[in-house]
Amino acid sequence: MQFLTKSFHFCAAHQYGNENWSKEKNVQVFGLDAKVHGHNYILEVTVKGEVNPETGFIVDLGFLKNLVKESVIDVIDHSQIEKDIPWFADKQPSSENMVVFIWEIIEPKLKDVKLHRVRLIETPTIKTDYYGPDCS
Repeated sequence: MQFLTKSFHFCAAHQYGNENWSKEKNVQVFGLDAKVHGHNYILEVTVKGEVNPETGFIVDLGFLKNLVKESVIDVIDHSQIEKDIPWFADKQPSSENMVVFIWEIIEPKLKDVKLHRVRLIETPTIKTDYYGPDCS
């Protein structure tokens, strides 16, 4: 079993808040993140599988690149996540929710490999990893 990680970049904005709370409570809980703000994200997608003896690869990188670009990057890049992406209509646009969203898009479309990890780097000090719904 081998692992391969492909990195992607996108820019997006988000705003944390609870519409049932006052502005003051939102600021108290979310601080400056209660305002619309953006990040330059790095997305790492790690797949695992056996090396194909004919190609020497575990995955067709062109396929993986196009899958992530068309299914995730083209959707999320330069969006305001909670407003532009219906999946987030009732969820905070946190990196914890974003990795689940990304996993749910990519995982069913992979061929011959398994999705191992989705890592989202929001800032140099905030990295969120998700290993799927069955990992505990």
